Amino acid sequence: MAQYIIGVDVGGTNTDAVLLDLTKTGPEAVVASHKATTGTDVTIGIEDAINVLIQKTAIPLSQVASLMIGTTHFINAVVERDASRIEPVAVLRLASNDFTASTPPFIDFPAALKRIMNGHSAFVSGGIQIDGSLIDKINRDEILAQAKIIKEKALRNVVVVGIYSPSDEDERQEYQVRDILTETLGKGTNIVCSRDIAGTGILARENASILNASIFHFAKRTITGFKRAMKRLNLTCPLYLTSNSGQLLSASEAIRYPVQIFSSGPTNSIRGAAFLSTALDADTSRYVIDIGGTTTEVGCLLPSGYPRLASAFSEIGGVRVNFAMPQVESTGFGGGSIISTLSNGAIKIGPESVGQALTQKALSFSGDTLTATDILVAAGEGGIGHVKPEIDAATILAVKQKMKKMLGDCVDRMKTSPESCHVILVGGGAFLCPSELEGVAKIERPFHAGVANAIGAAVAEIGATVEVIVDTEKKVETLVEVRERAISQAVQKGAKEGAVRVLEEVVAGLPYIDAKCKVSVKVSGPIDYEKVLELDNSDEVYVEEEAHYEVKQHISENVAVEDVVDFEMYKPHVDIERIWHLSETDLLFISIGCYILGCAGGGSSYTKYLEAREVLRSGETMSLISISDLAPDAICPPLSGVGSPAVGVERPGGLLVKHALETMEKHLSIQYGAMLAVEIGGGNGLEPLLWASSKYYNVPCVDGDLMGRAFPSFEKITPYVSAQNINELLPVALSDGNGTNIIMTTAKDTYAVDNVLRAAVVTMGSAAGGVSRPLSGAELKKVGVPNTHSLAWRLGRAVTRAQSTGRVSSVSDDIIREFGGRESASKVFSGKIVAVGQTLYKGHSYGNLVIERLQSYEMEAGEKEDEGPERVEIPFKNENLIIEAHYASGERKILATVPDLIMVLDTLTGESVGVPEYRYGLKVMVLVAAAHPLWTSSQRAIDIVGPRAFGYDLDFKPFGVFKEVKSVIDEFAPVV
Repeated sequence: MAQYIIGVDVGGTNTDAVLLDLTKTGPEAVVASHKATTGTDVTIGIEDAINVLIQKTAIPLSQVASLMIGTTHFINAVVERDASRIEPVAVLRLASNDFTASTPPFIDFPAALKRIMNGHSAFVSGGIQIDGSLIDKINRDEILAQAKIIKEKALRNVVVVGIYSPSDEDERQEYQVRDILTETLGKGTNIVCSRDIAGTGILARENASILNASIFHFAKRTITGFKRAMKRLNLTCPLYLTSNSGQLLSASEAIRYPVQIFSSGPTNSIRGAAFLSTALDADTSRYVIDIGGTTTEVGCLLPSGYPRLASAFSEIGGVRVNFAMPQVESTGFGGGSIISTLSNGAIKIGPESVGQALTQKALSFSGDTLTATDILVAAGEGGIGHVKPEIDAATILAVKQKMKKMLGDCVDRMKTSPESCHVILVGGGAFLCPSELEGVAKIERPFHAGVANAIGAAVAEIGATVEVIVDTEKKVETLVEVRERAISQAVQKGAKEGAVRVLEEVVAGLPYIDAKCKVSVKVSGPIDYEKVLELDNSDEVYVEEEAHYEVKQHISENVAVEDVVDFEMYKPHVDIERIWHLSETDLLFISIGCYILGCAGGGSSYTKYLEAREVLRSGETMSLISISDLAPDAICPPLSGVGSPAVGVERPGGLLVKHALETMEKHLSIQYGAMLAVEIGGGNGLEPLLWASSKYYNVPCVDGDLMGRAFPSFEKITPYVSAQNINELLPVALSDGNGTNIIMTTAKDTYAVDNVLRAAVVTMGSAAGGVSRPLSGAELKKVGVPNTHSLAWRLGRAVTRAQSTGRVSSVSDDIIREFGGRESASKVFSGKIVAVGQTLYKGHSYGNLVIERLQSYEMEAGEKEDEGPERVEIPFKNENLIIEAHYASGERKILATVPDLIMVLDTLTGESVGVPEYRYGLKVMVLVAAAHPLWTSSQRAIDIVGPRAFGYDLDFKPFGVFKEVKSVIDEFAPVV
């Protein structure tokens, strides 16, 4: 059997290679290594590095079992906004009836990147409901018309994204559109169907698909170059590329799905650092700083030897996607970073880089461009180049201070505790790091650190993931089948049979969908080198001889740059008339806080934040007014999105609520004076801000709501506490945004209302806009929960401040303070999600979240084992209902129940984790806060929203004492 493997990492500046001996482990396995310059044709660097390895060791080529390549080449192109490597994309979204219209493609792209990639976008007929039924059919004439526009714009990359396309097994609409486009545009056009790229979550899936399409041709040129290099080197072993998760893809897979290898470099560096480190404190978390030629990435190495995973969403080059990737902070700073001075005298480092031209353009190599490397060489610390640049001492000092701050800030953003940490320094630009960094106790510079990324690539494994949706009653046997399928797939791809291990198993109920659950299994195993040669024969070999030279092109026109906000000093704008005029920063704070107050329900507020921000950026305004300032006769419609928040993940935006408002307005012949949120929790907390804005009704929104949180059913609002019967809450208007509008005027009882509305919403695609009987200002002062937008703003501000200053580990203290202190709120548990399943209670199907206390080896530096329960279980029905603690002694104890607020927060970000984001392995903390007295001061209220209202035979015991929230308007209004 072949004895050696070669790992290569292709960066923007350097290509690193390492030869490992399969019969050894640890640093001793490194037989030889080499660093070469990445040429304008990336294959040159690969050839040079591998040639040197072979010459150094004189090993027979037949003894090379495989070649693994990892690269930061693609992310470098995005970070640098390089128009020679990333291309414009046309996006066709299949979304009829204005569904998703207020969240258009590229809505959350960085401005400079959007300017390059946004070639064209359009909404066309199509889309699938959550249950698989049609929203609308594909209109062939529309697609042909779009194809004509795409051809006229000379675009060669197209993304097709349809609502709920990942579950569209009958119509397969994206494939229909792809085939029509191919007829007109030809097979040479790169058409990406979003269902092939990522799962549910239309914006994140669309973003990933755009990146995949934009980078496709550059990826094909790059990987073709890799195969050409192998051919010239007479290497006949298989070629693999490392994916974002650290597992391996064949060359042909990587060409089709380049976004999956988009950010593999940081993963390889972290794994390589673990392989090389000889530190004795490997039982604690450490941070890996990888300084390359163009970028620096910082990741967290857990005691397990694997990277810390990101939260439910990740960012690639500033673009939000829903891939599972290691959490990495990236900054445009490396050895080739260009140093410049701004008009105000400040030093600017990167993100522009000379990249692979370092040895031609840098001053220390007789070039004419000042780079970060030149600063260290001039200071006598670089040890490379053949010229010592003449740079004045003041400039050297200023640049070195800027470098130290950039690196320190990057580490701070990764840390979840202000305590000093241990850093492992790797990468070819490691010499740029100073001997000390703020907040870092120890900096380890291991042997072979310069090629840690290549080592990480070499030790990667082959994996597979299988995910299916099945009937809940079949979940046990399905788990066994899915596990076998995943293992079989890994073996078929080249993993060693019998050595494949399960990394993750998830059996999770689908939120709000009865009798269905998701079963997912992820596996990984080492390569079986005895059979990979045979498998590789089926892989396409690229033999084109034309060399492609990457000449960078930067968009020089001015692009919008978002202002940097000092969150510590920020103050909202409240005018003399006590009107709170919202800014983008206010919206950010409110959106984060609303999701926390949703108690895992209410739907993510992120897309509503994007919608509202888009309204402000278009020049419109929106404002809030205190309940106490409302005129007694002001007409305030309680409005919300109704149905499953899971639909909002695929159908963000739309005019459903607007149509419901118009339906109610016409039915009652009234004129609205202010908009009112039914629930502050989740996306519905921001919903009234949109329709109150100057773009639509041009009225203020009330700072308050009718829940003080989120609840799952119509009658669970504060006006019902004092109502004699359900008809006092009627009429209610519903709209599907697709031409169907209904008014329910009377009902015999609460159950009739719930059943009718639920049935109507299901027929509307499990999502509708809803408006309840409007309340007068006088009524609202009696039954409304005041200042809930103020509370959301304060919670969001606390989280954002903690994130920006590296204090996330203590953010729970800040949140508790905003709720009124420890008499009102508390952190009751922290740990890791280990299961998200279904449980039956009195015939009802509820979700059940299980969180276990972290084991010592899973904890990060500074974390301590808490005394208390071994695990907690949190049943949920849209929102979290109960916390049941399980102790090592076998004792069980109820820690909290509804209507008190039970919140699950991500320990890495401090932000809320909603039911759709519940997943295995996520580290979370559980907080409880006292509910508003309108829900706790009478038996009538407890009967409506207490544990028995959800089927649990438990008495409600208040967790704490509610403290009034100080209004933002009261605090910041000018003193008259």
